[in-house]
Amino acid sequence: MKNIRMLLAALMLGGAFVAAPALAVDLPDLSVSKANIAKEALKKDAVCTKCHDESENAPVLSLYQTKHGVRGDARTPSCQSCHGESDKHVKGDANTKGRAAPDVVFKKGAFKVSEDKERAGQCLTCHKDAKRNNWDGGKHQTSGVACNDCHQVHRPADKVLSKKTQTEVCYTCHKEQRADSKKISHHPLEEGKVACADCHNPHGSTGPKLLKKNTVTETCYQCHAEKRGPFLFEHQPVTEDCANCHTPHGSNIAPLLKSRAPFLCQECHDGTHASGTPTGVNAAGFQGGLATKNAASPAVAQFPSKNLVGRGCMNCHSQVHGTNSPAGGYFQR
Repeated sequence: MKNIRMLLAALMLGGAFVAAPALAVDLPDLSVSKANIAKEALKKDAVCTKCHDESENAPVLSLYQTKHGVRGDARTPSCQSCHGESDKHVKGDANTKGRAAPDVVFKKGAFKVSEDKERAGQCLTCHKDAKRNNWDGGKHQTSGVACNDCHQVHRPADKVLSKKTQTEVCYTCHKEQRADSKKISHHPLEEGKVACADCHNPHGSTGPKLLKKNTVTETCYQCHAEKRGPFLFEHQPVTEDCANCHTPHGSNIAPLLKSRAPFLCQECHDGTHASGTPTGVNAAGFQGGLATKNAASPAVAQFPSKNLVGRGCMNCHSQVHGTNSPAGGYFQR
């Protein structure tokens, strides 16, 4: 009886495997040899490379040193896959003066550059994974940026794909961020340890500013995990948005602060350390011989808070990102 049960279980399990639908996977046809695949691909490329050879000012044949030039793989695109069949360009057109333009022109030169949507569309026919789901409607797409404005397909080393050189590409448009990165306090972009794409997804995002995560705070927590919490006492500006206090691209106030204490703190905190002990002309404190009258007792001189004048809010309130200390309601040590 036991053997019969095991046999029936095995048959049922085997039937389940047979009934399961096969996953659609785009794999090359292994019945055709790589040599034949490469031969056919190069024959098709020869239509273009018989003219566009090593004498071109722009690199063309160096494409074969990139992933797009692996002709032994049937999935690799040919010249026509990106630039179109371009029959009029190859065979001539009686209605066009001189040489007709290729179907898709990526770079400014003898021919007018194709529309950005058309150029990007050629790339997205193959590059359509999850990272590019939000390209349509994204800031770059709506600003008329196409893939080849950032990527260099024909070059062996694409600058935007390397951490050390990626910022050079981004800074061609984002000049304000270039200036910020030169300030005293900055993320190690210039040192090549961090790249723009560590925080941003240039191909589109569901978050603001093309951020990889849905919020600024979630994006920062990718590296600054010690600030994530949860904490027994949480600082509201921290949980809301790190950019309430910090400017991520660079600042002359460490650590990437938008303003110095106590001015940064006073943007929200108006209490006994602030307006209750006014500064202004009294910033010199007792040593300067300056004071104000106490409203409750006019005869009693009132001096600025030592904590405020010393600009040392964080000397006491050091746990500004949150704390688990039972005595940490004021984010003190």
